[in-house]
Amino acid sequence: MSTAAAARHMPVALQYAEVAVPGAGVGLVAGAFAAGVAAMAGLPAVQIATIATGLGVPLALLGAGYCVLLALGKFGVGALGPVAFYWLIGFPLARLVDQFAVATVLGHDQVLREPLLSFLLFQAMLSMGFAIGFLWLHERIAPHLLIRIQYHNPVAAGLVERYVEQATKLEARRRTAKEEREAKRARRRGSS
Repeated sequence: MSTAAAARHMPVALQYAEVAVPGAGVGLVAGAFAAGVAAMAGLPAVQIATIATGLGVPLALLGAGYCVLLALGKFGVGALGPVAFYWLIGFPLARLVDQFAVATVLGHDQVLREPLLSFLLFQAMLSMGFAIGFLWLHERIAPHLLIRIQYHNPVAAGLVERYVEQATKLEARRRTAKEEREAKRARRRGSS
Protein backbone atom coordinates (compact mmCIF):
# COMPACT_ATOMS: atom_id res chain seq x y z
CA MET A 1 0.00 0.00 0.00
CA SER A 2 1.43 3.40 -0.94
CA THR A 3 1.90 6.12 1.64
CA ALA A 4 -0.80 8.23 -0.02
CA ALA A 5 -3.20 5.31 0.19
CA ALA A 6 -2.17 4.69 3.80
CA ALA A 7 -2.88 8.35 4.63
CA ARG A 8 -6.35 8.08 3.10
CA HIS A 9 -7.11 5.03 5.24
CA MET A 10 -5.66 6.42 8.45
CA PRO A 11 -8.48 7.78 10.64
CA VAL A 12 -8.19 11.50 11.39
CA ALA A 13 -8.26 10.85 15.14
CA LEU A 14 -5.25 8.55 14.74
CA GLN A 15 -3.43 11.22 12.73
CA TYR A 16 -3.88 13.70 15.57
CA ALA A 17 -2.97 11.07 18.17
CA GLU A 18 0.29 10.38 16.34
CA VAL A 19 1.08 14.11 16.21
CA ALA A 20 0.35 14.34 19.96
CA VAL A 21 3.08 11.86 20.92
CA PRO A 22 5.88 14.43 21.49
CA GLY A 23 3.76 16.54 23.86
CA ALA A 24 2.65 13.47 25.77
CA GLY A 25 6.26 12.34 25.97
CA VAL A 26 7.40 15.67 27.40
CA GLY A 27 4.64 15.46 30.02
CA LEU A 28 5.71 11.95 31.01
CA VAL A 29 9.34 13.07 31.22
CA ALA A 30 8.27 15.90 33.55
CA GLY A 31 6.47 13.38 35.76
CA ALA A 32 9.55 11.14 35.78
CA PHE A 33 11.72 14.14 36.68
CA ALA A 34 9.42 14.98 39.60
CA ALA A 35 9.66 11.34 40.72
CA GLY A 36 13.45 11.56 40.52
CA VAL A 37 13.45 14.63 42.73
CA ALA A 38 11.15 12.83 45.17
CA ALA A 39 13.52 9.84 45.21
CA MET A 40 16.49 12.10 45.93
CA ALA A 41 14.50 13.58 48.81
CA GLY A 42 14.18 10.07 50.24
CA LEU A 43 10.40 9.74 49.94
CA PRO A 44 8.85 6.25 50.11
CA ALA A 45 8.57 4.27 46.85
CA VAL A 46 4.76 4.37 46.83
CA GLN A 47 4.84 8.16 47.06
CA ILE A 48 7.46 8.38 44.31
CA ALA A 49 5.33 6.20 42.03
CA THR A 50 2.25 8.26 42.85
CA ILE A 51 4.06 11.49 42.02
CA ALA A 52 5.30 10.02 38.73
CA THR A 53 1.80 9.02 37.66
CA GLY A 54 -0.19 11.71 39.46
CA LEU A 55 1.80 14.46 37.78
CA GLY A 56 3.07 12.66 34.67
CA VAL A 57 -0.32 11.54 33.36
CA PRO A 58 -2.05 14.96 33.57
CA LEU A 59 1.01 16.67 32.06
CA ALA A 60 1.10 14.04 29.30
CA LEU A 61 -2.58 14.61 28.51
CA LEU A 62 -2.10 18.38 28.52
CA GLY A 63 1.05 18.04 26.40
CA ALA A 64 -0.87 15.93 23.90
CA GLY A 65 -3.63 18.55 23.94
CA TYR A 66 -1.07 21.24 23.13
CA CYS A 67 0.09 19.23 20.11
CA VAL A 68 -3.46 18.81 18.84
CA LEU A 69 -4.15 22.53 19.26
CA LEU A 70 -0.86 23.28 17.49
CA ALA A 71 -1.89 21.00 14.62
CA LEU A 72 -5.28 22.72 14.44
CA GLY A 73 -3.51 26.08 14.09
CA LYS A 74 -4.62 27.43 17.47
CA PHE A 75 -0.98 28.06 18.43
CA GLY A 76 1.83 29.42 16.33
CA VAL A 77 4.89 27.22 15.93
CA GLY A 78 7.32 28.11 18.71
CA ALA A 79 5.12 30.92 20.08
CA LEU A 80 5.69 31.29 23.82
CA GLY A 81 2.79 33.62 24.70
CA PRO A 82 -0.09 31.27 23.91
CA VAL A 83 1.82 28.31 25.36
CA ALA A 84 2.44 30.23 28.58
CA PHE A 85 -1.28 30.98 28.85
CA TYR A 86 -2.13 27.33 28.13
CA TRP A 87 0.16 26.16 30.94
CA LEU A 88 -1.01 29.00 33.22
CA ILE A 89 -4.27 27.06 33.38
CA GLY A 90 -3.01 23.52 32.79
CA PHE A 91 -0.02 23.31 35.11
CA PRO A 92 -1.86 24.29 38.31
CA LEU A 93 -4.62 21.81 37.46
CA ALA A 94 -2.05 19.05 36.87
CA ARG A 95 -0.40 19.86 40.19
CA LEU A 96 -3.79 19.76 41.92
CA VAL A 97 -4.44 16.29 40.48
CA ASP A 98 -0.97 15.28 41.67
CA GLN A 99 -1.63 16.55 45.20
CA PHE A 100 -4.99 14.77 45.28
CA ALA A 101 -3.42 11.50 44.09
CA VAL A 102 -0.65 11.66 46.69
CA ALA A 103 -3.10 12.48 49.50
CA THR A 104 -5.41 9.66 48.43
CA VAL A 105 -2.68 7.02 48.15
CA LEU A 106 -1.07 8.02 51.44
CA GLY A 107 -4.46 8.14 53.19
CA HIS A 108 -4.32 11.81 54.14
CA ASP A 109 -7.61 13.54 54.85
CA GLN A 110 -6.25 16.91 53.79
CA VAL A 111 -5.15 17.32 50.16
CA LEU A 112 -3.47 20.73 50.49
CA ARG A 113 -1.55 22.30 53.36
CA GLU A 114 -2.47 25.81 52.22
CA PRO A 115 -5.70 27.36 50.94
CA LEU A 116 -6.69 26.28 47.43
CA LEU A 117 -6.38 29.77 45.95
CA SER A 118 -2.86 30.22 47.37
CA PHE A 119 -1.85 26.84 45.98
CA LEU A 120 -3.25 27.58 42.52
CA LEU A 121 -1.69 31.05 42.38
CA PHE A 122 1.72 29.72 43.38
CA GLN A 123 1.49 26.95 40.77
CA ALA A 124 0.43 29.55 38.19
CA MET A 125 3.64 31.46 38.92
CA LEU A 126 5.66 28.29 38.43
CA SER A 127 3.81 27.53 35.20
CA MET A 128 5.83 30.07 33.21
CA GLY A 129 9.03 28.17 33.88
CA PHE A 130 7.32 24.93 32.96
CA ALA A 131 5.92 26.48 29.77
CA ILE A 132 9.38 27.60 28.68
CA GLY A 133 10.87 24.18 29.41
CA PHE A 134 7.98 22.36 27.75
CA LEU A 135 8.20 24.47 24.61
CA TRP A 136 11.99 24.20 24.43
CA LEU A 137 11.92 20.41 24.72
CA HIS A 138 8.90 20.03 22.43
CA GLU A 139 10.52 22.13 19.71
CA ARG A 140 13.58 19.87 19.81
CA ILE A 141 11.66 16.60 19.66
CA ALA A 142 8.49 17.22 17.61
CA PRO A 143 10.01 18.30 14.27
CA HIS A 144 12.09 15.12 14.06
CA LEU A 145 9.03 12.92 14.60
CA LEU A 146 6.86 14.99 12.29
CA ILE A 147 9.39 14.70 9.46
CA ARG A 148 9.39 10.92 9.87
CA ILE A 149 5.61 10.54 9.84
CA GLN A 150 4.64 13.27 7.36
CA TYR A 151 4.43 10.85 4.42
CA HIS A 152 1.65 8.78 5.94
CA ASN A 153 0.10 11.47 8.16
CA PRO A 154 -1.40 14.56 6.49
CA VAL A 155 -1.75 16.36 9.84
CA ALA A 156 1.98 15.93 10.43
CA ALA A 157 2.71 17.06 6.87
CA GLY A 158 0.79 20.28 7.52
CA LEU A 159 2.79 20.90 10.68
CA VAL A 160 6.08 20.25 8.85
CA GLU A 161 5.06 22.90 6.31
CA ARG A 162 4.43 25.36 9.15
CA TYR A 163 7.81 24.60 10.73
CA VAL A 164 9.54 25.10 7.36
CA GLU A 165 7.69 28.40 6.82
CA GLN A 166 8.73 29.59 10.27
CA ALA A 167 12.35 28.59 9.71
CA THR A 168 12.36 30.37 6.34
CA LYS A 169 10.95 33.56 7.89
CA LEU A 170 13.44 33.45 10.76
CA GLU A 171 16.34 32.96 8.35
CA ALA A 172 15.15 35.89 6.21
CA ARG A 173 14.93 38.09 9.33
CA ARG A 174 18.42 37.07 10.43
CA ARG A 175 19.81 37.75 6.97
CA THR A 176 18.12 41.18 6.82
CA ALA A 177 19.37 42.08 10.32
CA LYS A 178 22.90 41.01 9.40
CA GLU A 179 22.82 43.07 6.20
CA GLU A 180 21.55 46.10 8.14
CA ARG A 181 24.33 45.72 10.73
CA GLU A 182 26.96 45.44 8.01
CA ALA A 183 25.57 48.49 6.19
CA LYS A 184 25.56 50.46 9.45
CA ARG A 185 29.19 49.50 10.13
CA ALA A 186 30.16 50.47 6.58
CA ARG A 187 28.49 53.88 6.99
CA ARG A 188 30.32 54.44 10.29
CA ARG A 189 33.65 53.48 8.72
CA GLY A 190 32.94 55.73 5.73
CA SER A 191 32.11 58.74 7.91
CA SER A 192 35.23 58.47 10.08
